[in-house]
Amino acid sequence: MNRRKFLKNSSLSTAGIISAPILASCENKKPVAAIEESKTIKPIAICTWNFKNANDKAWDVLAKGGNSLDAVEQGVMIEEADINNNTVGIGGRPDRDGNVTLDACIMDKDGNCGAVVYLQNIVHPVSVARKVMEKTPHIILAGKGAEQFAYEQGFKKENLLTEKSKNDWLEWKKTSRYETIINIENHDTIGMLAMDKNGDISGACTTSGMAYKVGGRVGDSPIIGAGLFVDNEVGGATATGVGEEVIRTVGSFLIVELMRQGKSPQEACEEGVKRIMAKNKNREDFQIGFLAMNKKGETGGYCVHPGFTYRKATIENNTNEQVNSFYKKD
Repeated sequence: MNRRKFLKNSSLSTAGIISAPILASCENKKPVAAIEESKTIKPIAICTWNFKNANDKAWDVLAKGGNSLDAVEQGVMIEEADINNNTVGIGGRPDRDGNVTLDACIMDKDGNCGAVVYLQNIVHPVSVARKVMEKTPHIILAGKGAEQFAYEQGFKKENLLTEKSKNDWLEWKKTSRYETIINIENHDTIGMLAMDKNGDISGACTTSGMAYKVGGRVGDSPIIGAGLFVDNEVGGATATGVGEEVIRTVGSFLIVELMRQGKSPQEACEEGVKRIMAKNKNREDFQIGFLAMNKKGETGGYCVHPGFTYRKATIENNTNEQVNSFYKKD
């Protein structure tokens, strides 16, 4: 049974029970001001950090008339397969026990979403997350269950620990000291948002998480509302950096809701970071970067420390965008 049939069958029996109070509640609320869409929709692809190859792939899908969901999946898959990227997919730095564990999520224009956490031995967790979304009644699968599901869907078992990542881990074990290094990609990720020719927005986020983390640790990247959130009536947002701080504020959901209230993507990202810093007064030992896009195709980003950038591709140009930060350069 596919996801759509399962949800349809399970929801029909309860629809009559819950619809009356929900409708009554909605009637008593003032409508939220809708965000005006541009008259001419221009496809756009953006991603955290300067992942040019990934964003180029997403743009290629869009330029050929493809949909935003395929664009974000195929885009981040480039980084998952890149052994030189030590923060995503194969070649990712392992946990302190030497295991490479991957997290990812994906979300489409209709609010459907899927995620995998603590997934091992599979190169493309974002594609497994999409299968969770499309083939099961669930949103998140974890650990061995996620891995077994991946095999059932035809994914192949592969060793994710490259020689370089293994040697880096062995070197780390000499001190076993954990520290968050600002902008040195020991905890970064790739989050991507795309809008296609129809004006539909989708998003994806994938990571190998913090280097040398405690076994079993999961950050914000696969958590819908934290590392990624899309509302096709408003826009989408994604995050990078220390996931624990993003989770505490449900960061990506917050930014989308701020855009719903009328803030621009830039203003929303700035407010998202400022709320985190309000709860972490005088702390300077971590980085957070937010990236957002609204239905007009406007984009924005903001971060705690200087250094965070995002890649942006449109029909006009393909650029690496610098963003402002909460703390300024000395």
